[in-house]
Amino acid sequence: MSNDVRLGIIGLGAQGGMYANLLEENRIEGMTLGAICSRSPEKKKRADELGVPFFTDYREMITSGEVDAVVTTVPHYLHPEMGIYALQNEVHALVEKPVGLYTKQARELISIAETTPGLKFGVFFNQRTNQLYKDIKEIMDSGELGKLRHTSWLITNWWRPQGYYDQSDWRATWGGEGGGVLVSQAPHQLDLWQWMCGVPRSVFAKAQYGFRRDIVVEDEVIALVSFDDGATGTFITATHDMVGTDRLEILLDRGKIVVEDSQKVTITRLKEDEQVLSRDMDMEAVKKLFTGQMDIDLYMTTETTEYESQWGAQHAEVLRNFAAAINGEEELLAPGADGIHAVRLANSIHLSSWTGKEIDLTDFDEKTYLEELNKRIREEGKFEERS
Repeated sequence: MSNDVRLGIIGLGAQGGMYANLLEENRIEGMTLGAICSRSPEKKKRADELGVPFFTDYREMITSGEVDAVVTTVPHYLHPEMGIYALQNEVHALVEKPVGLYTKQARELISIAETTPGLKFGVFFNQRTNQLYKDIKEIMDSGELGKLRHTSWLITNWWRPQGYYDQSDWRATWGGEGGGVLVSQAPHQLDLWQWMCGVPRSVFAKAQYGFRRDIVVEDEVIALVSFDDGATGTFITATHDMVGTDRLEILLDRGKIVVEDSQKVTITRLKEDEQVLSRDMDMEAVKKLFTGQMDIDLYMTTETTEYESQWGAQHAEVLRNFAAAINGEEELLAPGADGIHAVRLANSIHLSSWTGKEIDLTDFDEKTYLEELNKRIREEGKFEERS
């Protein structure tokens, strides 16, 4: 018998359509298309072309017996309720990012998953499949460059014109989308940053709401975070920079990692811990270093690696890994429980910018965040408040 996992796709927009195409082309080892669900009846034509059952209610698809697992490609607020329903009905769940729009919502899904250990629960962080970031994580985990000192990510190549926001009445709203760049464009970077460098302990942030776009949510963010052992970090993102920059720096005791455009990585390794070099280098050597007379190879080595673009293949790899995890062949690259870290950091950035205070992520005030979110939803006057 085939061990292929029958996947049900909930939502057949751009993302869901791409997953259906990947399965149609047999590009996902260990997985086949089981069914499609969409609230738009006209999408039934595509299901008929693919030869799979079509549903307009995700609950009916989940309980139909036609699918072993589902992936949610729907508006952000719906991810947790669909994931919960799937797990409660013995169906594996892969939810798109973010795993929830606020931590209370995310925790509810994660708590249900903990009661169903026989089922797989993943989050679609496709950037974790990028070999570039996997290599950096391996270096960070190995400790070969020592402890983290500072990290910064300038990721402003999310340019979105006004027409992008005007496509739908739910887009770039508090009640419909739950935020701006932090929940729609940057969750992958928020996840990768914490995956590689560790989860921050606190954050102080400044965010601009409708700064250069006619929207109510954030289109520019500057956040300062603190990690354990005194390490710090900055995260800067925006949707109004048409030129855009993608640059990640990670400074450690014995070197530095610099990533440009998520493709080029430069790693500098110090021959000794920087503090040892600082202590032992005499001022004559310092003078030669500053004036360019020093043989820099005495103190450090530098290597640069260019990675090929992984666009498209990343999504296929997440689905393949999910199928392999269901069949007991691999561990999930992005377990669903990991998804709460990016949600908590985004929520904390919002809350810090709203209150003007530094926010403790180790004791995050979910109640205050939800009160502030609902206050903004009421002001919009178009959506129901959240609980």
